[in-house]
Amino acid sequence: MTLTDLFKPSLIGRANRAGLELTGADGNTTTLTFGEIDARANRLAAELAARGLARGDRLCVHLPNRVEFLDLFLACTRLGVIFVPANVLYRERELRHIVADAEPRAVVSSRGADAVYPPDTPVWLVEELSAAAASRSAAPPATTLTGTDPALIVYTSGTTGVAKGAVLTHDNLAANARTLTEAWRITEADRYLAVLPLFHVHGLANGIHCWLLSGCLMRLEERFDQRSALRTFLDFRPSLFFGVPTVYVRLLDPAVIPDEHAAEIGRAARLFVSGSAPLPAHVHAAFIDKFGHTILERYGMSEALMIMSNPYDGERRAGTVGPPLPGVSARLVGDDGSVVGDGDVGEIEIRSPHLYKEYWRRADATAAADHDGWFRTGDVAVRSDDGYYTLRGRRGDLIISGGFNIYPREIEELLLEDSRVHEAAVTGMPDDIRGEVPVAYIVAEESLDVAELEALCRSQLASFKVPRAFRRIDVLPRTALGKVQKHLLPTT
Repeated sequence: MTLTDLFKPSLIGRANRAGLELTGADGNTTTLTFGEIDARANRLAAELAARGLARGDRLCVHLPNRVEFLDLFLACTRLGVIFVPANVLYRERELRHIVADAEPRAVVSSRGADAVYPPDTPVWLVEELSAAAASRSAAPPATTLTGTDPALIVYTSGTTGVAKGAVLTHDNLAANARTLTEAWRITEADRYLAVLPLFHVHGLANGIHCWLLSGCLMRLEERFDQRSALRTFLDFRPSLFFGVPTVYVRLLDPAVIPDEHAAEIGRAARLFVSGSAPLPAHVHAAFIDKFGHTILERYGMSEALMIMSNPYDGERRAGTVGPPLPGVSARLVGDDGSVVGDGDVGEIEIRSPHLYKEYWRRADATAAADHDGWFRTGDVAVRSDDGYYTLRGRRGDLIISGGFNIYPREIEELLLEDSRVHEAAVTGMPDDIRGEVPVAYIVAEESLDVAELEALCRSQLASFKVPRAFRRIDVLPRTALGKVQKHLLPTT
């Protein structure tokens, strides 16, 4: 099944029903019906086709949350163009790899002269693209697609730091949407407040797809803004909310949501979902006390979308990600490749209809992730005797900060570009707000001011990747074979 077919009951069948609310810079709200959303997508598809895009081409989209992001995604899925979202915080260094690897026909951006895209890459300003599309026909394109056609390439790195593009098909995305709408009881009666970034599968493949499949009303915000959170919650009164632990920490702050309003927000809500990073147990408990809701924790990844979830009906156990979702098979495997039992730690391996097709142009990485027909997630967990999984971390040294993945090797390689840095190691340190933050350990010449390294990182990396501290040490602890032993780095 293609996504166009999956979303027809909402976009066509509910054409006259309000589907999307948008908050403008002036704070006022505008509403689009599902029919208007459908027409916008068709017009943009016609404009993209006129610019030469066709089935199998790639289009890189580097935009914050806005209606044009949705227009582009829907238009691409109708043409068979593969949508390649890029994190809006990425700088030229990061974008260069995505563009070189995916080879998109163009990058769509809202940035003008200060754009940081690689040379010779066509850049289409979204405002100009949308203006041109407005005069196009709203008739749907005639492209013939199947569920096995690629719809999305999401760039995700392994712990080696080499960015890989996970290819997700229409079938993968449709199966994930159907699974979640059923598991989390999402219906057209819901009111979904969307604050997560759409360039991430959490916001796009979970939030947007469940919205369009269920036909509920969605309000799209550019991002979670703690300054306006109270007004947004009281005005829209969402029944459904997806967030990362950092967002829930903010919601517990009385300066963001005063205690006297929390119960009112809780009465309007039906479900709060958390993912992308572990939710601290104290946050889980405090949210129950303040809002009267038990947050539903779940587990997924770019390559496999949603894998596990605490139950909608039943115990939502703090610190766990629940059992596998319907249709998903999971097992834990030890270092020797054998399956381990309950109570033992092992790497999660899965089989799932949500699982990606392959890594883009990386047959080696695709093969390496396969273990006798099971996908190696790289995540380590323990399973209880009643089937709940508790994550224990990564086999590698991935840092998850505020829901974003940070791969230390990328930062280390940048630091080592300065000839005065002889050795560098980056690891995660606990943080009450973001879960973890990166910290850099360096062996460097005394003449080097660490402020220079911070400035280098800020100019070349997304803000969430910049180390929060740079610590000088005499030598990095290594094994006899020269591998850095990060667990031996000083913690104070």
